[in-house]
Amino acid sequence: MTTSDVWLPFPPAELPALPASLTYHHWDGEDEFPADPADCAFYVVPYMKGPAVALRPLERMTRVRVVQTLTAGVEHMLPAVPGLPAGAVLCNAGELHNTSTAELALALTLAAQRGIPDAVRAQPEARWEPTVRPSLADRRVLIVGHGGIGAAIEDRLVPFDVAEVIRVASRARSAERGPVHGVDELPSLLPRAEVVILATPLTEATRGLVDADFLALLPDGALLVNVARGAVVDTKALVAEVESGRLRAALDVTDPEPLPPGHPLWRAAGVLITPHVGGPSTAFRPRAERLLLAQLGRFASGEPLRHIVAEGGARPAE
Repeated sequence: MTTSDVWLPFPPAELPALPASLTYHHWDGEDEFPADPADCAFYVVPYMKGPAVALRPLERMTRVRVVQTLTAGVEHMLPAVPGLPAGAVLCNAGELHNTSTAELALALTLAAQRGIPDAVRAQPEARWEPTVRPSLADRRVLIVGHGGIGAAIEDRLVPFDVAEVIRVASRARSAERGPVHGVDELPSLLPRAEVVILATPLTEATRGLVDADFLALLPDGALLVNVARGAVVDTKALVAEVESGRLRAALDVTDPEPLPPGHPLWRAAGVLITPHVGGPSTAFRPRAERLLLAQLGRFASGEPLRHIVAEGGARPAE
């Protein structure tokens, strides 16, 4: 027995041109489910509602075929994958967040380089304190995680006259603008990097990648920008470096997250923190709608879906 139910975090009436062959229900994490989860075939995970909400209906979705996130990272959904029906797929958001996250990565980098946080703190006290700050121009920038978001970051760096963009991914390969180095080459690349931007997904291979040894290889005064996931960085090691004043950091993500009051990163000099806002901007909604319309169109017509990152199989479909 098949089902055509689709659960959406947006009201279906707000999404034009949805495939007419499917039945739509609006659920954005509310306590009450809009329909029987067992009848859901295509589940779009509520955005920014946390893993507890995201995972709550899945145990009862015994005939689900597609679990579609609106996030680039899917680590919060992976615990549910073994229990999905055979052949069900987990899809991430693909290029949805490339624009917004790359924009924030550039904003954090520029703000940290040009001392914007210091100026903001000085303004209420009417302090006029001109200083010479490092520009982004002429800097060597290393991007760790040269996927869609990493490439979008590079697109935005180029007009700022950077001296060099050094690309790093899990494996060496070629890219449109030049070679991409493998992560195993980091020890030889880090001493050259004046700005390091983290845009890698969180996996077992990248968890704690930026540890004390990684940070020790960076030159004095280097800036670490994290728009990936907080756990990519060893927080204790980072605190030691920024408290000493040797390195600086601009962080959209932290470990733990949210960063608790009293944590040393809040008060460390040379640290700029934003509250995990790489994705949520006005760029999100139109791109999310385009993603969902494309994926639902493929699903309705029986075409292969895009952005598949995992497949279920432990639980037979009913």
